[in-house]
Formats: sequence, C-alpha cells, structure tokens
Amino acid sequence: MSAHETIALIANYYDAFNRRDVDAMLALLAEEVVHEPSQGQPRRGKAAFAEFLAHMNRCYREHVHEPVVLATPDGSHASAEFRLTGEYIESDDGLPAASGQAYALRVGAFFDVDQGLIARVSNHYNLADWIAQVERG
Repeated sequence: MSAHETIALIANYYDAFNRRDVDAMLALLAEEVVHEPSQGQPRRGKAAFAEFLAHMNRCYREHVHEPVVLATPDGSHASAEFRLTGEYIESDDGLPAASGQAYALRVGAFFDVDQGLIARVSNHYNLADWIAQVERG
C-alpha cells in the first residue's frame, strides 16, 4: 500500500468510529489484529476487539475530531493525533462513577498495516487528565 492508501484506510477507520459503526470498523482490521490500549493488556484478534468496542460503546459516547494522519512511504505504519470528546454514560470498572460527564482529550494512535488492513492499533492518552475531568463532573 502507498502512504496515501494507508492514510485513507485510517481516515475510514475514524469515520466508522464516529458513526459508531462497529461492523465497518471490524472490516478494516486484520483477523489477528493486535489492540494495545493506553492502559491494560493487549488484545489479539477481531473477536477481542469487537468485545472491546461493545464495552466502550456501552460506557462511553465518543467522537474523534480533526485527525491528522501520517504514514510511512510504504504505507506499513501510520500515526494519528486527534481531539477526542466524549460523554461518560455508564460506570466502568475501577473508574469513577458515570453520570453523563463530558470530557475532551488529546489522543495519539499508532498503526501497523498489512495487506491493506489494520494489523495493530495502539492508543495513548492521559488517563489522569480524563479522571480529573470526570471527577469534576
């Protein structure tokens, strides 16, 4: 894939995310995708990623704003930076109680791309900042 094609792939991923279209997101992933969350252990495979998305959609309503996507010339790696806004709608284990709190974060994400599909997603954000925002309500 070219850098241009990889950038379009990642843009499609975030478009599907913003629509909360899990099936469209999963269609862009390799079967053995590795998901490396900002906190916790990596998940492997589409089924584990689908479970993660179901959990996230239950607890959070989020939107990616103005993603800036960069890719290597051969399209095998990409990164994105964006502003994430959200609403905390159901309490998540080990985190403050949810009551519809709004939040905004700067997020960085890194991708491996193989045969036209996303093979790794690694997300990074400031959890302490998120906690402070939802505790303020």
